[in-house]
Amino acid sequence: MQIVPMQASHWPQVRAIYQTAMQHGGATFETEPPADWLAFASGRLETGRLVAVEGARVLGWTALTPYSSRSVYRGVAELSIYLAADAQGQGLGSRLMEALVLASEAEGFWTLLAGIFPDNVASCRLHERHGFRKVGVRERMGRHPLSGRWLDVLLYERRSLLTGR
Repeated sequence: MQIVPMQASHWPQVRAIYQTAMQHGGATFETEPPADWLAFASGRLETGRLVAVEGARVLGWTALTPYSSRSVYRGVAELSIYLAADAQGQGLGSRLMEALVLASEAEGFWTLLAGIFPDNVASCRLHERHGFRKVGVRERMGRHPLSGRWLDVLLYERRSLLTGR
């Protein structure tokens, strides 16, 4: 298994992993992935767009989204991390997170943010293992489009020990 920069050729498999997460309702309020690679890539930073691949198969992916367009926040980004259902529970999330943190720090990011549904215990644990701390809860942040339930969003952040000091 290798972790490499995400390319347009990975998009169909990245989209499928994202779509599966949306259908299960535990990871995002989104209901449809972006229509195509350009729509996906235009909303995310090139830094941190990574895929874990085994042969030609994408097992998981990460991406960073700018927190704000204001220059004062240039070192702050929100992360996304998604794994194929059959690739979960095997340490892949940790390998992807390590690669994402290294890539972000190499580009001068000092804070990574994550919003996680409380039911997504595995994601909370993954983030905590990699230096994220829970800094708050946004209560009843949104109504999930599939279940109709109001969901809280746990706010996590990771401050770099290398950049932004």
